[in-house]
Amino acid sequence: MSLPARQVAIVTGALGGIGRATVRRLLQDGWAVAASYAQGVETPEQAMALKAELGEDGEFGDRISLHPLNLAHSASIRAFFAEVLAAWGRLDALVNNAAVGTATVADYASESTQQDELLLHINAAGTLTLTQLFVAQLRRQWGDLALAELPEAKLVSISSVGGGMAAFPHFRLADGMSKAAVAFMTRQIAAEHVHTPLDVFAICPGATNTGMFQASTLNAMSDAERAAFVARLPKQRLIQPPEIAELIAFLLTPHSRVLHGAVLDASMGLGGRPGLMTEMGH
Repeated sequence: MSLPARQVAIVTGALGGIGRATVRRLLQDGWAVAASYAQGVETPEQAMALKAELGEDGEFGDRISLHPLNLAHSASIRAFFAEVLAAWGRLDALVNNAAVGTATVADYASESTQQDELLLHINAAGTLTLTQLFVAQLRRQWGDLALAELPEAKLVSISSVGGGMAAFPHFRLADGMSKAAVAFMTRQIAAEHVHTPLDVFAICPGATNTGMFQASTLNAMSDAERAAFVARLPKQRLIQPPEIAELIAFLLTPHSRVLHGAVLDASMGLGGRPGLMTEMGH
């Protein structure tokens, strides 16, 4: 289904596995995409490499903009949001994908207590601030029009099977709490928007082959340990980022409306059998 180019989606965390795949998938569907990269951690050069990879001078070049964002600081979030509006003039969707994990939070702080605070600031509070700005912008765009006259809008937030769906032994408390907060935010905003054009969802991926999961889990394993770990996962494989991107793309279509408010377990069954992690000895 091809969408008008005027429909604009924000995708945060665009340089990571799921974010990169999502930007590519939405561009293929005809969306214009305002993509964020991690200010102070990822460089503008890395961001421009993504644009070149997608065809800076090709069919997608005029439908993607790149913006720095630090979700730990409200000033950065507000500057990012103002940049996006200056570039596109309107918004139709927000994909809250940017986050830090148990290992990648070390890019921001080395001390454990500071890391815990950042997990909550970035994953929960920062995501909340950006979401509130997005909803406020939608209300400005809606004005006084009747519901039947308003275009659909979409909010998709990435949580995690750990925290969002189930509890796993040894999962870092601040990490799980931040992901649980995203799931709660989704349900609450959905409850408040049953009579508006905004559809709200959360996705809880399981063991996905991203840099974040590699850093937190896979990199410390030997080849034999990794093979044994993957063999015990649901379907005996890792989830691939384009699979989550495909789900996001669906949620941004009109066909997803009946799922309004859903917190979706996208773990291939790990959320239904979290004991697999214990059974594997991890």
